[in-house]
Amino acid sequence: MELLVRNKVEDYARWKRVFDAQEPAGRAAGLTVARLWRAADDPQQVFFLLEIDDRARAEAFMNAPESAAVGRRAGVIDGEVFFLEPAD
Repeated sequence: MELLVRNKVEDYARWKRVFDAQEPAGRAAGLTVARLWRAADDPQQVFFLLEIDDRARAEAFMNAPESAAVGRRAGVIDGEVFFLEPAD
């Protein structure tokens, strides 16, 4: 399973510093960054694809109060999360 995330951010450089610093915590929760993109017409729109080991662990990590605090520190304005599975 994979997880696709979209974040609208105040400042990409600030967001990226916080995002990179969170990699060890994400790995501990079974999340691995597979891809990272910025929208061509709006560079403050960031998309990233995560490979996940276990959906329940990923949801617990993302719903933890600490994750919301990290988002605020990173300058996330809003976002969307999509759990993806292969389609037949």
